[in-house]
Amino acid sequence: MTNGRTCHALVTGGGGFLGRYIVEQLIERGDTVTTFSRSNYPELDALGADQVRGDLRDRDAVIAACRDVDVVYHVAAKAGLWGPREDFYEANVTGTENVIAACRTNCVRKLVYTSSPSVIFDGTDQRGVDEGYPYPGAYESPYPETKAIGEQAVLAANCAELLTVSLRPHLIFGPRDSHLLPSLIARAKHGRILQVGDGTNRVDLTYVEDAARAHLLAADALTPDSPVAGRAYFISQDEPVVLWSWIGDFLARLDLPAIRLRIPLRPARSVGAILAGLYRGLKLRGEPPLTPFLASELAQNHYYDITRAKRDLGYRPRFTMAEATDKTIAALGTTARVPAPRPAPHR
Repeated sequence: MTNGRTCHALVTGGGGFLGRYIVEQLIERGDTVTTFSRSNYPELDALGADQVRGDLRDRDAVIAACRDVDVVYHVAAKAGLWGPREDFYEANVTGTENVIAACRTNCVRKLVYTSSPSVIFDGTDQRGVDEGYPYPGAYESPYPETKAIGEQAVLAANCAELLTVSLRPHLIFGPRDSHLLPSLIARAKHGRILQVGDGTNRVDLTYVEDAARAHLLAADALTPDSPVAGRAYFISQDEPVVLWSWIGDFLARLDLPAIRLRIPLRPARSVGAILAGLYRGLKLRGEPPLTPFLASELAQNHYYDITRAKRDLGYRPRFTMAEATDKTIAALGTTARVPAPRPAPHR
């Protein structure tokens, strides 16, 4: 919504986890929505969104999708902890550059970029840091590196003709999640969850409905005279949890096996480096179960000060962590439940 009127929004990655919630909230308030994705999603047809199929690497296709659009929500990205850097670069950097070019070509007024707090992760504990925290000089994973490059390009593109903003929601979870929680559940079912560190590290999470609403708030706040234009914002439930306690309670409520494997951070990073080297050198399929970056993410504190989002965007989480966790578990139903493995008989 722009100045009290409905608008035409384009959502890249509108069929994805976060993207679909953004589409739903936009349509619910009366906006016209077009999505840009590589696949077609019947759920988006049912919502009343217009779907355009294409690849972010195809600049002409992105330009065509942005015609007659007021605001672009650039949500699509290549996420993950493993893979060739060029794949991440093409999706997260070249794709973002194409979105910026498409906005300029079509005189789109607003661009909202979905980033990640990992763009500032430097391998140290981050306790309540704000948006003034600098980008690191080097990255251990191509995902945060390329997302940081994309974010910087979006913020640098801010001008009178194209207003831009970047949001950094941390660890998005909730119903319909197809990545974070399914991976956790799958590992738990096979007894393969490895607690890294002493289990006391605190982290932020973001419930998907609140993450989506933050995007709409950011777009609405983007005006030439507002402090929002050209800035980045951390988004979370503003309620850091002790990560391994939260995971343990989550698994217990789904009747999944408890975490039994534990390893300190330093040896975990060493094991991760060995595994990464083996996968890279032998060109093994899939991704290593542990990397140095993942080990640090699992063992260290990373929670953020969202004062700026509260002040400039009017963002306040609508759900507590307890409410968000309850809603997520209720949505999972019985699909994730498996009997806990029976102890082996004494011999």
